[in-house]
Amino acid sequence: MKSVWVINGPNLNLLGKREPEIYGQKTLADLESLLRKKAEEHGIRLVFRQSNHEGQIIDWLHEANGDKTALGIILNPGAFTHYSYAIFDAVKAIEVPVFEVHLTNIFAREPFRSRSVIAPAAAGHICGAGFYGYELALQFFIDLRKRRGENGKAGEDPEKNQ
Repeated sequence: MKSVWVINGPNLNLLGKREPEIYGQKTLADLESLLRKKAEEHGIRLVFRQSNHEGQIIDWLHEANGDKTALGIILNPGAFTHYSYAIFDAVKAIEVPVFEVHLTNIFAREPFRSRSVIAPAAAGHICGAGFYGYELALQFFIDLRKRRGENGKAGEDPEKNQ
């Protein structure tokens, strides 16, 4: 069974409590439940991780890269987005594609949040779509598996099914 890793950075463990007017009322557990349902429909195993520590996130990126079943990584680096060249280097160094997500529109917030140092190394970037951004990133990897012929007919074009 193919897997997608979902790695969340600092303070995302406080979803539902931290600034609900910005991040909403739903929790990280709610996000995991939502994504599991979608993943199970497509025969994908999800590996969830959350840490407030930069080095731990880097270790998990390396671990996911060593996972022979990994289709990709959905990464919300939280505040590390704006200054962690170490996470950028880790994303750039691994072979498993990384899709960067953010619950809020980082470009419409405080000026220091309007830059992602991770984005240039990522396969894609979604911000401002809330939990739906994670669903879109998961769909990216579901479609990637189809394009690779790892589910259904070899070379199946997922755009034809939309």
